[in-house]
Amino acid sequence: MKNLFLSHVAEVQLTYNTKVKSSDRPKIMSSRDAEEILRNFWDHTLEHTESTQLILLNRANRVLGITTLSKGGTTGCVIDVKVIFQYVLKANASSIILAHNHPSGNLQASQADIKISKKVKEAGELLDIKLLDHIILTAYDGYTSMADEGIL
Repeated sequence: MKNLFLSHVAEVQLTYNTKVKSSDRPKIMSSRDAEEILRNFWDHTLEHTESTQLILLNRANRVLGITTLSKGGTTGCVIDVKVIFQYVLKANASSIILAHNHPSGNLQASQADIKISKKVKEAGELLDIKLLDHIILTAYDGYTSMADEGIL
């Protein structure tokens, strides 16, 4: 009976592998640094559809990794807070930066953008994980940093 029970339980593995020395990783000191890293990582769909990226950082604000959280349509995409923190915990990140694009070219944060930022920030506080910024990118008109704007 015991073997039957165990054969119906999934094994969970958490791994994060890197071959990059901490000193070789890019360091983010400002929203401008984050924007530059994001533009180099982002595919060429800034004008086409909305997507959300997550930058994972160590205590020294060095980039542990970047991942695509979600891809949506022309007017939005879903951000799942649980998925964010799966990545954060897996990478043992100390802080994060959220980023998404506005295909419309509008740099202003929407109420939905502000709401999800606050939700992520509050969830992170429980785990001592800091949301440093939420950046909105457009294809040609630059970016907005919610931290720089005082929204976070």
